[in-house]
Order: sequence, then structure tokens, then C-alpha cells
Amino acid sequence: MNDSSSIRDVLIFTVYKELGSNKSVLFTTVLITYVLSLVINVSLLLLFYLDHSLHKPMYIFLFCLLLNGLIGSTAVWPRVMFLLWTDINSISYKLCLVQVFLLGTYGGCNFTILTVMAYDRFVSIFRPLQYHTVMTPLRVKLLLVVANLPAALVLGQVILTIQIPLCKYNLHRLFCDNVSVSNLSCGQTFQARLSNLYGLCAIIIFVVFPICLIFLSYVKIMKLSLKASRHARRKAIETCTPHIMVFMNFSLASLFSVIYNRSNPYLPGEARILLAIIYILLPPLLHPIIYGIKSQEIRCSIFKIWKRKIWFISG
Repeated sequence: MNDSSSIRDVLIFTVYKELGSNKSVLFTTVLITYVLSLVINVSLLLLFYLDHSLHKPMYIFLFCLLLNGLIGSTAVWPRVMFLLWTDINSISYKLCLVQVFLLGTYGGCNFTILTVMAYDRFVSIFRPLQYHTVMTPLRVKLLLVVANLPAALVLGQVILTIQIPLCKYNLHRLFCDNVSVSNLSCGQTFQARLSNLYGLCAIIIFVVFPICLIFLSYVKIMKLSLKASRHARRKAIETCTPHIMVFMNFSLASLFSVIYNRSNPYLPGEARILLAIIYILLPPLLHPIIYGIKSQEIRCSIFKIWKRKIWFISG
């Protein structure tokens, strides 16, 4: 292997050199938040698996959402902590592309899963008596396939990105993403323009379109709630509140991600770190907490298992 090919195999993260003594603070913050997120998510995933009363479409979709959040955060933060701990500022090109794929899947699948969950809430409110007729096991499986379609589209994006000839090898980021890798191209090549166009279409299909569907579904739910009785209105609000909070949280985090991608060259190092944390570290931590607090069924299931554990220890 010659020198030029070996250089192409390695990309350099220049932002780590700017952190200085802040590396230890960032490492500690990421470690605590990531471990806490891991424990909470894995606990809820086990709860959904073990408690048969939670084997319902809504919690199956929530299981998928939490698992997707774990994939996204695990794709980034263990590597970031390794780079902070070892003072190594490089990553192999292949591993960088793996990160690009997992991050793209994380972002796209989050919105499609939230759309599927909005559809489930829509059916439960508008057709409560026919809910089990509509949300059959077959339909749930089909919706899960739809929710994970972004992974295939992101794979296509990565294949296009591989074709882009690189003339630069420095990434002013904490981790790899498709925009940053595409910007390493030798000017505006045909491959780079095609990759950008493909990415724009993917965002419209799996981000803009799902957001519009979720928004329309809740407009209809709100109109129905205004005409319903106080009891029905309260039940609808209780049913939809966790999903709305999660949707708003991730939409805001995605907005920060757009700011991060488009304004990265002009942002100080601290701002880049904050935006990265908001997009990939906080949502996987906040989503299970929101559902754990707001969902009565999850609270009852946790209390039931806790009560059984106390009874077992005392017995």
C-alpha cells in the first residue's frame, strides 16, 4: 500500500485539539449521561419484553424507538470517549462510513417510528371499538417494516458517498456524518452533487413528510377532543401527551442538528459539542424518562415488578 492510499484510509478530527483541559469535563459528562441512558433504556426494553400486559402495538413501537435511540448513541459516544481518553484524533475511513450509516438510520427511523406511533394513537382515539381489528399483528409487522425503511435509503446514501473522491482528510467534528464527509470532496464533483440531491430527497421523504403527517393527525385529534366530553378529552390528552413530548423533543434536537451541520465552520468548539449532545446524547435519555413518567401502564408495570421483588426478598 502506498502513502496516498494509506492517508485516504484515515480521517482526522481537528476539533479535539481545541478542547484542551475541557476534555476531562466532556468525557465525564458523556460517560455519566451515556451510562444512565443505557441503564434506563435497557431496563425499559426488558420490561416490555417480560411484561405480557405491555405486548401491545404502542409499546412494540416504543420498543423500536428506544432501541433505535440506543443504536444512535452507541454509534457515536463510545468512540468519542475513546478519542477523548486516548488523545487519538483519527478514525478509519471505513469506520467513519459505518458511523454515517448508523447516524442516518437513527435520525430517519426516529421520525418514521414516531409517525407510526402517531397513527396508532389516531386509530385508538378515532376508532376505539375497532382498534384491535385495525391494528392486527400483520399490520403491526407491516408498520414496523415501514418504520425501518430509512435504513435502506441511508445505505444508498452511503454507497453514493463512497464514490466521492476525497481531497481533504480533516473533519472539524466530534464524529462522522454524511455532510461532513461529503464536504471533503475535491470540489463540487458530480458524485458530490448527486449525493447531496439524494440526501435532500431522503430528508423530504423520511423527515418532512412524517412531520406533516404527525402534525395533521394531531390537528384532527385536537378538533375531535374539542367536541368530545371532558372525560374523553382528558383521556385523549393522557394518551397523546408522551408521544407529543417525545416528538417535540426530537424535532427540536433535529433542528439543532441542522444548525450544527450548516453553521459548523463558524461555531466555537463549545457550541459544536453542545449541539452534538442535544441531538444524539439527550433524546435517548429523555425519551424513556418521558414515557416512564407519563404512561400509567408503564408506571403500573414497574410498580408491579418492584412489589413482586420486595415480596420475594421479604419471603
